[in-house]
Amino acid sequence: MATRYWLAAGTVENWQIAFEHGNIWGLKSTRRTVNVWDRISEGDLVLFYVTRPSSGIVGFGTIRTKFRQNHPLWPDELGRNKVIWPLRLELDVRFCLPPKAWKARSVRDPKFRMLARSGFGELDNKTAERVMEQLVPQETLPRPAESSASRALNQPEEVKASSGAILTHDEIKARLCEIGGIQSLIAEVEYKMDGALLDVVWRRVEKSVPTYVFEVQVAGDLYHALAKLKHAYDLWNSHLFLVASEGQREQIDRLLQGTFHEIRTRVNVIDTRKLEQLYHHKSSYKRLEKELGIG
Repeated sequence: MATRYWLAAGTVENWQIAFEHGNIWGLKSTRRTVNVWDRISEGDLVLFYVTRPSSGIVGFGTIRTKFRQNHPLWPDELGRNKVIWPLRLELDVRFCLPPKAWKARSVRDPKFRMLARSGFGELDNKTAERVMEQLVPQETLPRPAESSASRALNQPEEVKASSGAILTHDEIKARLCEIGGIQSLIAEVEYKMDGALLDVVWRRVEKSVPTYVFEVQVAGDLYHALAKLKHAYDLWNSHLFLVASEGQREQIDRLLQGTFHEIRTRVNVIDTRKLEQLYHHKSSYKRLEKELGIG
């Protein structure tokens, strides 16, 4: 069965509560939504639309399960002591902008606003994929074979995937976001930290600080990457990860034994090839779970 793409619309407050309570979303039990409900399948993609003042899409995830519930969750339900949205979805969040960026960086389109009026509706595949590409860098097709000279020039900014494709800095970040989503964590790229941008963070719930912090440094300024990781540790006591190539290991060890000795035992260095292996194993495992009906 082909994957469908859905747009779910709600207020800032309702989305924050949804993320804080296990990534649960709800639909009203009307004739229209019941017809939609019957067409929704586990594994379908949902795009998160936040109403005013954002009026745009801020993230996306996959449907893990769908179920009915008679327990009030959102403010309107709690205020009336009545369930308004009993048709509920449990989501695996694959990517979501931080709340402070919802207004500035959400993806907007007049057609979204029209669809959002119904609360929940289907999007065409091309539109949904375009939105996801605007929100977070997506994997590209394998590049054509390069000459040895051009490969040597480009190598500092790239790593080679186990499949033979070339991964850029942004594609490695996209890999990390997908792995985080598979682990039911909220994954974000370019997370702001005191004027700096962290490459990728994973958080357990929407209002929590980053539990896992990743810097991707396949070439260039390792010192700056480690400085950002140290600051993240000082601020949040996060788990720290530096994604780098094997050839950088000696320089990383020198920096961790010297300038950054305070976080030497806290930084996990991940070789880019190992990350690629992890990504493929995680993806395959998730597909198998879904095929067996236990994912």
